[in-house]
Amino acid sequence: MFRLLIHWLLCAIALLIVARLVPGFYVNDMQTAMVAAAVIGLLNATLGFFMKVITFPLAIVTFGLFLVFVNAAMIMLAAKMVNGFQVYGWTPAIWGAIVLAILGMLIRFIMKDE
Repeated sequence: MFRLLIHWLLCAIALLIVARLVPGFYVNDMQTAMVAAAVIGLLNATLGFFMKVITFPLAIVTFGLFLVFVNAAMIMLAAKMVNGFQVYGWTPAIWGAIVLAILGMLIRFIMKDE
């Protein structure tokens, strides 16, 4: 349970980092980042999984690059659902998805089982 809370906190911090790096990607504060991280996680676990299964052939043809667009769509949907979290267009959403993927790899490296 503690690991889940730490992972959630690190994902919220990753969202704040993305908001600093990507123009057009805004998160008001840490509380908003925590809610947005939870919503993005839930969307990726449900609707995102469904979209990735449906678009699997396209992901194969594009060597997985199309999955960035699916993740960007989940980020844009989360931005519509969470007050204080805005993404202005597809370009910031795509760059945000790329930076979040890189930061997610770092988080998984930090949180790996010992």
